[in-house]
Amino acid sequence: MENTSSSSIGSLTGKKRQRDQESSVPQSQASEHVLSLGLCLPFSICSILIPQLRTSNLQNCCCFCIDLTIIVAFDIIILLCAEESLTFSDTLVALRIMRAQFPHLDKVSVQPFILRSQLYSSVKDRTQVDRELELLRRERVLRVFKLNTGQDDHAIMFLDDYLNQIKRAVTRMQAKKQDDHVVFEWFKTYVLDSKLETSIGHEELCSFLSSGGNVKDQHISLLISAGLLTRQLIDPNLYWFAIPNIGSLLKGLSQGRKELLSFLNRRKYKEMMLASLEKKNLRLSPLDMRFHLRDLIGSGHLKTIETPSGLVVRVVKD
Repeated sequence: MENTSSSSIGSLTGKKRQRDQESSVPQSQASEHVLSLGLCLPFSICSILIPQLRTSNLQNCCCFCIDLTIIVAFDIIILLCAEESLTFSDTLVALRIMRAQFPHLDKVSVQPFILRSQLYSSVKDRTQVDRELELLRRERVLRVFKLNTGQDDHAIMFLDDYLNQIKRAVTRMQAKKQDDHVVFEWFKTYVLDSKLETSIGHEELCSFLSSGGNVKDQHISLLISAGLLTRQLIDPNLYWFAIPNIGSLLKGLSQGRKELLSFLNRRKYKEMMLASLEKKNLRLSPLDMRFHLRDLIGSGHLKTIETPSGLVVRVVKD
């Protein structure tokens, strides 16, 4: 993004005169204004502004902001006490906010996840993102997954959410031999806790699972059927860790990217005001416009430009 983050930060953390001007904006306009800035503001600020819009529609704004600030600060303090090696990071705040903003899906039961590209659009320093993601992964706060999209896509899911996703997958499985279900406990206890990378070899997988009992071929097949592992095409002895039930969303992700880029490319200047673009719905993706905008901005396909009328989203020329 082109200096939009720094300019937006300045506009919100600047002088009292600016705050007074914003407070005079009618509620409907203020709501639209803040939502349109959601892509470029630092998430420490968005964490106060955006959730409040959903619950109170800017009513009792000051009181809500104070209460939410306390909640967010308390949450951070708890995390710091629990994980002494972690320090406060914009990456962690961004992850939490985007988790809260994950689109509501009616037909797909998937816990919230965040794309690495979305983090790149929200935290200015990509090196910082990669470094802090690695730290959070090692501290077992989250897991990173390589997505089967044909591109260099990675999804990030908080570990608690992933364990809940596994629980749902196990519930859906109707294996004839209930004894085989013990492999899911082995997987959570011995594999996830020991193997933090995005992939694992067959022998290593069996070695970890054997800590729980006698590993059989049907145990591995059950993990694959549940969507916890996907076999790599280039090496059948290597597996990707996977998010169960995510397949339809990956299809929607690819189609939504194409639909959004095609829409903007058909416009005369290949651009559109962010506030107007956010109001549009995508026909081919269950994921919302904000999800796709963050993704495409972070991956470098789109960029934002600040104008006197507001932020403009423009296609990046090849």
